Amino acid sequence: MTQLTQIPSDVSTVPSLTCGELLVQWLEYYGVETVFGIPGVHTVELYRGLPNTDIRHVTPRHEQGAGFMADGYYRASGKVGVCFIITGPGMTNIMTAMAQALADSIPMLVISSVNKVKDTGSEEGHLHELHDQQGMVSKVALTSKTIWQPESLPKVIAEAFALFNGARPGPVHIQLPIDVITADASHVAKPPSVSNSASSTNGSKASQASNIALTLPQVMRPLPNPAQLDLIVETLKSAKNPVLLYGGGCVDVDSSAQKLAELIDAPTFLTINAKGLLPPAHPLSLGSNQSLEAGRAVITEADLVLAIGTELGETDYDVFFNGEFKINGTLIRIDCDAQQLHRPFRADIAVLSDAQMAISGLCTRLESQELNNQASVRVAEAKQALLADMTPDFAGQNALLQLIRDEVKDVIFVGDSTQIVYSGNLGFEALATRRWFNSSTGFGTLGYGLPAAIGAMVGSKSPVVSLMGDGGIQFTIAELICAAELELPLIVLLWNNQGYGEIRRYMEEGGLPLIGVNIKTPNFEPLAAGFGAGYRRITDKQQLLEALKKDINGKQPIIYEIDETDAFITEMGQSFTCFS
Repeated sequence: MTQLTQIPSDVSTVPSLTCGELLVQWLEYYGVETVFGIPGVHTVELYRGLPNTDIRHVTPRHEQGAGFMADGYYRASGKVGVCFIITGPGMTNIMTAMAQALADSIPMLVISSVNKVKDTGSEEGHLHELHDQQGMVSKVALTSKTIWQPESLPKVIAEAFALFNGARPGPVHIQLPIDVITADASHVAKPPSVSNSASSTNGSKASQASNIALTLPQVMRPLPNPAQLDLIVETLKSAKNPVLLYGGGCVDVDSSAQKLAELIDAPTFLTINAKGLLPPAHPLSLGSNQSLEAGRAVITEADLVLAIGTELGETDYDVFFNGEFKINGTLIRIDCDAQQLHRPFRADIAVLSDAQMAISGLCTRLESQELNNQASVRVAEAKQALLADMTPDFAGQNALLQLIRDEVKDVIFVGDSTQIVYSGNLGFEALATRRWFNSSTGFGTLGYGLPAAIGAMVGSKSPVVSLMGDGGIQFTIAELICAAELELPLIVLLWNNQGYGEIRRYMEEGGLPLIGVNIKTPNFEPLAAGFGAGYRRITDKQQLLEALKKDINGKQPIIYEIDETDAFITEMGQSFTCFS
């Protein structure tokens, strides 16, 4: 007897378009090019529609890695990084990466599943169930929203991108119950590109509804109040000793950033995330040395401080955490976040504005003025003082970074919290913005440098060097195989100080017992091979130059292991000059 295939009785109710499929259509419409995620039983339906888009999927080996990749992706490319994350453990895993992004104002869209509508918050022990997933994640996000029905999808996605484009950015979390992901969304508004290509076969209300389209909302950060710009100009005209501070909020400002410094004639400092905004040898630039005594003195003695796009946080202005960073003069602040305008320092003039528009407006007003504060003399004196205090270790580490920068065109350095990064934060000069960033700012997590470098390479197509310590890399070393899978010629410069070297030094200086810092470190050569990566033990300058020429255009990641005691680093430092 021929066996008959049983036809499901509910075949007529199978959605022609699920909410999960519509979600990826909207993501593509908003310009999303890459999603970082690890599929799980709760999120597989988010993947159904991906083949019908041009969105690329990258699979990290841990959800924290997904978050760090999305972070590095944005910092290098300026494009929002998106993550698909499962309910429960996936969300607890990614929260550290979200906290780092929140601290550094990095836009990141984290889309997760949550238990079925009837089960969410039930505390009945369902798979991956949390007591309150949304409440938990909201503490490390600008906002966390739940899409309880497909009809809400376009609006919630629009809200997320409005936050990215119209305010101080940060991570946004959107969660969908697993039965909402699979729910019918054929009647919900679609992106114009999808709607316009669809042809209605009849005049039914359902068909008409399926062709409803929403246009891309135009959202911009606030424009400056012209009267406030006029007031700033008048205040600048009476100042004798002004200083200009640029922060990461200025990372995409054009050449008017340099022009403003010259029109004001002011010593100019750049935060770590603003490196590259002025050329290294610019006569008004003091780089990122506002935490060093000579740089700090310039700010302390200023009668006016103009701070633009910077939160004035201690990881940029007080990296030695001694509480001695002071602003004594009139403080003028320009920021896109109203709350930030008066913390941690109260501003005398506070302007809520997009950095680019405010800087352009100031330049227009100052072009007819003649401000001559003889700032280049003060900058030159401060530079000499900084050079006089430079230690051999500091010089050698920055010489190494400068060598790579000059040898590898358009290289991006992505760092962890490790010694060579701390030195570079002060002494390294980037040739353009978005080419130096790391996790020592803000939240200060470990393990960031490797996965963030992968994200940077995916997003920018530029050569990337990941700066990792032998302790920090053990947090996320599994992501090395992701780089190998993607055939990325990522250079991992492994700074080996046999354990947690920076914490060890801190303990030694404080007379503390050395507990937990002299950890056993792996043999990285066979470990790299196991992950499909290359390995080199770098011991001299010429070897490094030859290796870079060969490896930077390869098809696999490679570890360059350098011991912090290697003599060639100190030798390189003997000819190192800052601000070049």
